[in-house]
Amino acid sequence: MATLRFVVSGLVQGVFFRASARAEATRLGIAGSARNLADGRVEVIAKGSEDALNAFETWLRQGPPSARVEAVTREAIADRHADGFAIG
Repeated sequence: MATLRFVVSGLVQGVFFRASARAEATRLGIAGSARNLADGRVEVIAKGSEDALNAFETWLRQGPPSARVEAVTREAIADRHADGFAIG
């Protein structure tokens, strides 16, 4: 299992992005969290199999119907213990 940090920019706050990300992560068996950043972006920490993380990244690049994703950055980070998927 790997742990990745994604930062999603665009119109991603106030459009149910975090709740939708949690639903997609749960569907894919990914643990982690999503939180709004002060600059309007969303940070997502995701832990799962490589296949699940790749599928999740594909979803993050589109987001829910009301979002307008402009960019997604991805970086591997040290493992963080997580149960479930939290939004903050």
